[in-house]
Amino acid sequence: MKYLTGLSGLVFGASMFALSFVIAAETVLRKFFAFSLGGVDELSGYAVAIVAPLTFLVTAAEQAHIRINLLHAKLPKAVRAVLNAISAITLALLALFLFYFTVGTVADTQAYNSIAQTPWATPLVYPQAVWLVAMGIFAIAAVILAVRAILLLAKRDWTVLDRRYGPGSVDEELQAELDDLHKRQRA
Repeated sequence: MKYLTGLSGLVFGASMFALSFVIAAETVLRKFFAFSLGGVDELSGYAVAIVAPLTFLVTAAEQAHIRINLLHAKLPKAVRAVLNAISAITLALLALFLFYFTVGTVADTQAYNSIAQTPWATPLVYPQAVWLVAMGIFAIAAVILAVRAILLLAKRDWTVLDRRYGPGSVDEELQAELDDLHKRQRA
């Protein structure tokens, strides 16, 4: 899972860096040369749609999503662990629903031979097929995480379930930020 999250983060970063360069070039060309590359907004939409599921994957696998844990830390370990497992299961169900929706969208696009209403007139099945693959990767990873949580729940391994699927404590988050700061200062 670490390799997949690292690769997903790299694809996201490279895509957004390239997209920002294209948008900056488009802006300069329009402002100073009255010329447009045409379709940059279309490209932006495709890029965001494709990399969003990859960022969902990274967030889920790294437990990096925002949680309000005012009560979570005060609950007994077993209750926290069960709630964490429920969280992983519901995220997997959401990922499966999104994948199902994406399959339906791509099937409709293919059935109607839909094209983008832009200067490029892109057949939408091509960018949507890549979107489908990205959404499939997210769904598979979310299901794997949920299955692991269910297995830990079945074993009643509250400690591991709480550590792997629960939000970090304030001290853990502070330590992670300090470690990251030290890495940046050394670089």
